Amino acid sequence: MTEFNVLGDSTQWQKDFEQRLRASYTAAGLGAAATERMLGDIRAGTGDWTVAGITDAGTRVGYVAVVVADDDRSAGRIGDLHVEARHAGRGHEEAARDWAERWCAERGARRLDIRLIEPAGGLFDHYGVRGQLRARHVGSPPEPVEGVTVRPMTQAEYPEWLASEKLAYVGDIVRAGATTPEDAARKSDDDFAKLIPEGLATPETTLLVLEAAGERIGTGWLKHGHLPGATYGYSLHIDERYRGKGYGRAAMASGEQATLAAGDSVLMFTVWGGNEVAMNLYTSVGYRIVEEYRSLGLPRSVA
Repeated sequence: MTEFNVLGDSTQWQKDFEQRLRASYTAAGLGAAATERMLGDIRAGTGDWTVAGITDAGTRVGYVAVVVADDDRSAGRIGDLHVEARHAGRGHEEAARDWAERWCAERGARRLDIRLIEPAGGLFDHYGVRGQLRARHVGSPPEPVEGVTVRPMTQAEYPEWLASEKLAYVGDIVRAGATTPEDAARKSDDDFAKLIPEGLATPETTLLVLEAAGERIGTGWLKHGHLPGATYGYSLHIDERYRGKGYGRAAMASGEQATLAAGDSVLMFTVWGGNEVAMNLYTSVGYRIVEEYRSLGLPRSVA
C-alpha cells in the first residue's frame, strides 16, 4: 500500500532532486556553468515546497513535492514526483499524483501545474501541455539550406516585425491555456519592453531576416549569453504562406549559425503547447525536451 509522510528534513530529497535535474540538463547539452545557473534558480524557489516521502510497507520508494503559493492561492504545483526505477510500475506514481492533486485542492487551488524533467509515461497525459523548453548542443556549423539567405534585420523592418511578434506571442500564450487574452496582451507588452528595450541595438541580441528568391520568408530573434554558453531563441519564424516547403530547417540553421557566431554552443528555446507542428520539427532536428510544463483544472473530474 502506498503511503505518504511529510518530511521534516528534506535534505536527502533536495540532493536527489538536484542530481536528477543536473543529469537532465547535462544530457540536453548544457555546460556546467549553465546547469548550475538553472539549478540555482530552481533551488531558490524550493524553500516553500512541502516534500513527502512515498513509502510502501515502510520502504521509501520515492518523493513528491507540492506547493500552493501565498501570492496565488488559485494555482498549485507539483514540484517533483519521482519513484525509483526498481519500484516503478506498481501504482505508486498514480497514487502520488492523486495525493498531490488532493493536497493542492484542499488548500484552494483551482489549477495544478507541473514541470516534467524526465519521461513520465502516460501519468500526466490528461494534463494539458502548456509549453516545452528545448535545447541542442551545436557542435559545428549547420548545413545551409539551398536557396535561402540570411541577413540582419534593418531599422525600417523593425516596427512591423515587433508588432507581429507581440501579437504572435499573445496567441501562443492564449493557445497554451496559460491566461486570458487581456492578461496575455499585458504580459506581451511587459516582456518585450524588458527583453528588447533598445530595439536593434539591444546588446547580445541578433535579429535576422530569411529570404528565398528575393522574398522575405521568415525572421529570427536570438539572445546570446542567456545562460553561460547558451543562446535563447525567442523566435525563429517562417511566414505562414511559406510553410511546408522545408524552410523550418533553414530557420533552425540560421539560429544555430548565429549561436556559434556569438561564441555560444547551445541553442535553447520554448515552444508553446498546441503547436504540434513545431514540436515535431524540433524533435526531427535533434532538439531535446529539457523541461515540459503541463497543467490541470481542479478538482479533477473522474470519468
